[in-house]
Amino acid sequence: MKYETQLKDDGWKIRDVLKRRMGFSTRLIRKLKEEGGVFLDGEERWLNVPVRPGQVIEVNFPEETSWFEPQDIPLEILMEDEDLLILNKQPGIVVHPTKGHAVGTIANGLAYYMKQKGETWKIRFVNRLDMDTSGLLIVARNAFSQEKLQQQMKTGGIVKKYLAVVDGILEEEEGVIDLPIGLIGENEVGRCVREDGYPSITKYKRIHILKGERTLVELTLETGRTHQIRVHMAHIGHPVTGDSLYGTARPEVIGRQALHAWSLSFDHPTKNTRVEITAEMPADMQHLCVTE
Repeated sequence: MKYETQLKDDGWKIRDVLKRRMGFSTRLIRKLKEEGGVFLDGEERWLNVPVRPGQVIEVNFPEETSWFEPQDIPLEILMEDEDLLILNKQPGIVVHPTKGHAVGTIANGLAYYMKQKGETWKIRFVNRLDMDTSGLLIVARNAFSQEKLQQQMKTGGIVKKYLAVVDGILEEEEGVIDLPIGLIGENEVGRCVREDGYPSITKYKRIHILKGERTLVELTLETGRTHQIRVHMAHIGHPVTGDSLYGTARPEVIGRQALHAWSLSFDHPTKNTRVEITAEMPADMQHLCVTE
């Protein structure tokens, strides 16, 4: 990252410019102080050095890596630059290694992708999707981008929209589900609507009434609770088609819950641009979208 100091920056210390002009948090500034990588007009300098107008501050992020086993897993990468990567995740694959899925994850596929390109950077997932949910995943390529994107996640700056096929005919054209979500029980995987749960808001809009008494809906998340869409839609009597946890498995029509993260909109972490990206619905969900 580079920044050319202005007249209003005259006399400020480098650390002040990093925080007040370039958007670095105190935590990241501390990390840069420990690991170096801050240059003024091409020379590495201490962070307490004052600046003059017209000087160039350059931040080189420390080289990092992720220790995931590289595996040749197909990845549909839709966008990539030095700060982030966005891919369209296929259904049936876990995002990050867990006890039950130590390999065969998106992270393993990204490790292989980096190896093929001769790159090394730490994989930082900004959002997560359930194993059987398809769609858009954002991966930050450095700590600054991760922090900026996570801040947007907390403040609603990242707009996340999903497409889902749900059981039953949704009578209302649109609506808002504002109901708190919490764990069903202490040792349970599932969630439910409960008074002492975390605030959770899902907006929905009916797109089409489908054959077989199903409805295609677009859903916008204003909060990001685990299983939020699946819990909310099941609570109002329209579980996501194929959702074995909150509804009924439908192996004869689809082998998973029919849920797809199709649209993302957010401010790029280092460029003064708004990113808007969509991912086409997978074939198994398209197969369900036959209107009467």
